[in-house]
Amino acid sequence: MMKIDVLTLFPKMFEGPLTESILGKAIDKGLLDVDVINFREFALNKHQQVDDYPYGGGAGMLLKVQPIHDALKHIEEKHPATDKRVILLDPAGKPFNQHMAEEFSQAEHLVFICGHYEGYDERIRSFVTDEVSLGDYVLTGGELGAMVMIDATVRLLPDVLGNVASAQGDSHSTGLLEHPQYTRPAEYLGMAVPEVLMNGNHKLIAEWQLKESLRRTYLRRPEMLEKITLTEQMKQMLEEIKKEN
Repeated sequence: MMKIDVLTLFPKMFEGPLTESILGKAIDKGLLDVDVINFREFALNKHQQVDDYPYGGGAGMLLKVQPIHDALKHIEEKHPATDKRVILLDPAGKPFNQHMAEEFSQAEHLVFICGHYEGYDERIRSFVTDEVSLGDYVLTGGELGAMVMIDATVRLLPDVLGNVASAQGDSHSTGLLEHPQYTRPAEYLGMAVPEVLMNGNHKLIAEWQLKESLRRTYLRRPEMLEKITLTEQMKQMLEEIKKEN
């Protein structure tokens, strides 16, 4: 079972995502245990203040180091034996991708720190193992980013998805975008399912799927092709695709 703790000022934001769909089922099946912790509860002053003005001046407020540190100590005391990855959600962090989701899915215990306000006291970074960004843009807080990362990670855990091949063939898992897929009816508004998918020849189907994955990647995300090693078959297919398009 994977253990996840989330440090946030807005725990109610997680109620929907953690009770529905794949995440909710994973929790119900005992494959995932998630605690959402309001780190305001670890503030020392009577107003439960977790932010303050930055030294040296500047716009906005910064999250203070003490509430975050004490919340992390609380998690460590509660789960001292687990191998933890502590993830700081930060626009300056390493961009999240499928490879990172696969790495996180191998961890025993994940802790997400959701920032807010203008930023963090720099000393908070000394308590984390990973600084991660959802992308090259700024959100109001780290909550939405944490939800996305949790979803992308948990679906890779054994037995979470009904069919393990569902995750293995996803876009980005193979280095290519996923090939087109179809279901019934075989024709709709004049748009027909490719004949090769209905002839039962698994070798031809696999070749068609590979070529269409290459085609979609070449047309939509050509930079991805530079990051994978192409087989001779794939190189030949890619040359055909370039001529066809």
